[in-house]
Amino acid sequence: MDAAAAKRKLMDGAPAIEVQGLSKIFKSVAAVDGISFKIQPGSITGLLGGNGAGKTTTIGMIMGLILPTSGSVRVLGHDMTRDRYRVLARMNFESPYVDMPHRLTVRQNLRVFASLYGVSHIETRISDLAVSLALEDLLDRPSGKLSAGQKTRVALAKALINEPEVLLLDEPTASLDPDTADWIRTRLEDYRARHNATILLASHNMAEVERLCDRIIMLKKGCVAGDGSPAEFLDRFGRDTLEDVFLDVARDRGLAGLKQADTKAN
Repeated sequence: MDAAAAKRKLMDGAPAIEVQGLSKIFKSVAAVDGISFKIQPGSITGLLGGNGAGKTTTIGMIMGLILPTSGSVRVLGHDMTRDRYRVLARMNFESPYVDMPHRLTVRQNLRVFASLYGVSHIETRISDLAVSLALEDLLDRPSGKLSAGQKTRVALAKALINEPEVLLLDEPTASLDPDTADWIRTRLEDYRARHNATILLASHNMAEVERLCDRIIMLKKGCVAGDGSPAEFLDRFGRDTLEDVFLDVARDRGLAGLKQADTKAN
């Protein structure tokens, strides 16, 4: 399927991300154990779970960086095991745990990533991002000399350099002060609204998830423990906050009666 056909398929209601029976075993440990879900274009979905639940491994397989033990991942109509090269330029990823080369300036780093993604008019794109993300004063500073908040803004610029249709985020506001974290969330909301982008967000910040996400997929020990909107999770567990729901799932409270929601995404 060529790019034009894939785009037509998405316009006809095909999912932006489709995960089917996905598993990953490291030695004898199942990091991800037969999970399935579909994510519709233009949505923001939270991928939640405690440490070791399988979130980062799942994102790695969706990106095509980790080879599944079994199952499949399709992004924008393309199988990420067989032909991910057809779709990588239409995706991007951001995590505060992945550093850019410290000796390169912010501008140099963004040039490198823009070239890797095949961006046209690179200098114009960098200038536009610098204005929208308040990076003008940082462009010629070495990346290793930035504060945590500045690094996060630069990482977001890198993630948006190719105007991705699918954006994967792993703890995008970790270790940030509340003001900077709110600033980042606002930019993500604006980007989704302007570009109808699909965002998959792994986060431990429940207030962030409740604000941004249309839907939550909860992982536990590599399996899907629940799937539904934030409101559905609150109602199902009889809780007032997603943090309390997260604790219930982590501590096996109420899981016996938990049923996956019949959402339109499925």
